[in-house]
Amino acid sequence: MTARKEVPNVAQSTEADWVSRFADEVIAEAERHAPGKPIVCASGLSPSGPIHLGNLREVMTPHLVADEIRRRGHDVVHIISWDDYDRYRKVPAGIDPSWSEHIGKPLTSVPAPPGSPYPNWAEHFKAPMIKALEELGVEFRGISQTEQYTSGAYREQILHAMRERGRIDEILDRYRTKEKPGAAAGPAKGRQQGQKQKQGQKPVDEAELEAAEGSGAASEDDGSAGGAGYFPYKPYCSVCDRDLTTVTAYDDESTELTYTCVCGHEETVLLREHDRGKLVWKVDWPMRWAYEGVVFEPSGVDHSSPGSSYVVGGQIVREVFDGRQPIGPMYAFVGISGMAKMSSSKGGVPTPADALEIMEAPLLRWLYARRKPNQSFKIAFDQEIQRLYDEWDALERKIADGSAQPGDVAAYGRATRTAAAELPRTPRPLPYRTLASVVDITGGQDEQTLRILSELDPANPVASLDETRPRLDRAQHWVTTQVPAEQRTILRDEPDAELLASLDDEARESLRLLLAGLDEHWSLDGLTTLVYGVPKIQAGLAPDAKPTPELKVAQRSFFALLYRLLVSRDTGPRLPTLLLAVGAERVRKLLGA
Repeated sequence: MTARKEVPNVAQSTEADWVSRFADEVIAEAERHAPGKPIVCASGLSPSGPIHLGNLREVMTPHLVADEIRRRGHDVVHIISWDDYDRYRKVPAGIDPSWSEHIGKPLTSVPAPPGSPYPNWAEHFKAPMIKALEELGVEFRGISQTEQYTSGAYREQILHAMRERGRIDEILDRYRTKEKPGAAAGPAKGRQQGQKQKQGQKPVDEAELEAAEGSGAASEDDGSAGGAGYFPYKPYCSVCDRDLTTVTAYDDESTELTYTCVCGHEETVLLREHDRGKLVWKVDWPMRWAYEGVVFEPSGVDHSSPGSSYVVGGQIVREVFDGRQPIGPMYAFVGISGMAKMSSSKGGVPTPADALEIMEAPLLRWLYARRKPNQSFKIAFDQEIQRLYDEWDALERKIADGSAQPGDVAAYGRATRTAAAELPRTPRPLPYRTLASVVDITGGQDEQTLRILSELDPANPVASLDETRPRLDRAQHWVTTQVPAEQRTILRDEPDAELLASLDDEARESLRLLLAGLDEHWSLDGLTTLVYGVPKIQAGLAPDAKPTPELKVAQRSFFALLYRLLVSRDTGPRLPTLLLAVGAERVRKLLGA
């Protein structure tokens, strides 16, 4: 087993490291305005449906910055606000249409999908995200907005917002004329990667467009819908539990609030005692910035537009709540390579839990750490995952020999460890594409898999499959769930007699040369040399000769012949891996020895 080289403290590598630069800004901001207090970094997630990999950027960006601050010895907390008091806005595909009766209720008041062990809709979708974040090493303090609102935690802030409703209305009115009719003004929290993609970040197909849309509420009025004036507070009806309500009167002195609901109910409550409603989103977000003392929180690219929640919130937090707008980078679109297949097979966009079934946590962390928040990137669920793993393994080799660039060293360090601990990794990380080929060929049979892996490097054989886990398990899950049946490898049981009989002398000689060298070259590297070398020898060249265009054509023809004889296709897994998997005796049989 190769010893891992110790990575320098990533805080030292600031030149090409966006995380360190943000950490510098956040620490300086906190020292100016909140000295001696824990530095607060924040995320917001709406569990209105599956919390997908685009939403994960809302968490990973502040996590990485908070973790860097923690490495430097500062007291820091990363809060995740679960926006589980948002309204249930639509029935997703695959759910009984009868759930439409719950539209308008808080997410925590909606029954969980059929068969779920969780008490409500919000908890059902929070649970897998919490588990994934634990695997990713994300340390956070979760805040349920249902608990905050219903416990009265925000009571003074709500009363203050109602007293200042005229000023809030004035601030909102500065932007209302700038918004296009029908434009989404609401939370879209994740914080919605937004349909307004910039600088080449536009999703490439309908499935990716679905991924670009956050899992939170698509829109929410800013409180101006009522005919009796502007009110930034929206009650949930005490009869039907929905927010299809209109505030018709409010008295600042007594805090008496009267509302009507489309269900026909009308009620007057004392707002100083009422805990069944919430501030509208454009007021709620800045209120929380002030309440929590947030110094750093990112948001989706749609919030850079005039009238967006982030822009308006900056005005409201200063002018109404006497707080400060956090440092808040806009983060870009996260795409999915293989999105169309994921959508058709799962009926939705992939989540962090889905990604962690096919890749190790450090790799997934690396994808978010190596790109600045405003840079878009894709997460691979198709064949591209093999190239991604090759790139990761190449980086590990550069780290080990000291040739990696400072920015890459920093991203690698953030991917593999947090301030608290190093993330678990595979003790012997064999190439992902090799593992995928082996489990594809063997059907995941442990005994056969171990036989093949032990022959990859006879000088240092794999003694146990545990050495190759969890990467082996991730590759196996990828093969079984993401590789189409028509692309799976099925070995022939008997030789293709018809094809063998039709071969010319040159083709027969190529098979003879291969079979003659099997025993001598029976390892992954040896078989690689052999299968590339046979066409060279036939061309009168040395086995180590550099390939020419003519030689490449001959090699491709030879490879295609081997694939047809072994798996009845023109392509397949890498031939050295395939030959090891088939076994020398069966190779001789199928090649007509």
